[in-house]
Parts: sequence; structure tokens; C-alpha cells
Amino acid sequence: MSQNKKYAFRVFQVENTWKTEITRRMTATKTIVSKSHDGFATEAEATAWGEEALQGFLGKQAERNKRKTEKHLKAKSVAAAIAAESSEFEADSLDDETDEA
Repeated sequence: MSQNKKYAFRVFQVENTWKTEITRRMTATKTIVSKSHDGFATEAEATAWGEEALQGFLGKQAERNKRKTEKHLKAKSVAAAIAAESSEFEADSLDDETDEA
């Protein structure tokens, strides 16, 4: 089994074949299956597939998280620039009002 707390894989026998599932820990009591494959002749084949698939799955998740973080940071910087521009505009408006008085 994997040392990762959120994602793992499990191997079990179904009739005469072996099945592997990549699982995700959703809550402390609920686990969901993210990916599965069955029909392996031996437990070793199923375990090998599980280890390989889990590494690929975690790699894809890491890439996805990186893309989402970059997108979030870009949106945050744009929002900060808009807010700074807005506060500059408000400051200029206040300066104009005090000059008129």
C-alpha cells in the first residue's frame, strides 16, 4: 500500500481474478474509488498495476493542482491591481474635491 494518506490502492480477489482500485479518502469515514481495473491473473500483476497507476494518478493531480494555483495567483494579482487602481482613482477624486472647496 502507498504511504500517502489521501490516496492509496487496494488489491482483492473477485472469484478467480484480481481487482485493483485506487481510492481517495474523502472524509474520516468515507472512501471513494477514483480508478479501478480488474481481470488480473495474479495478485502480483494487480499490485504492479496499482503502484504504477497510483504514481501516474498522483502525477496528474500534482500537475492539475499546479495549474489551478497558477490560475488562482494570476486572478488574485489582477484583482489586486484593479483594487490599487481603484484606490488611486478614489484618492485623485478626493484631491479634486478638496481643491474645489
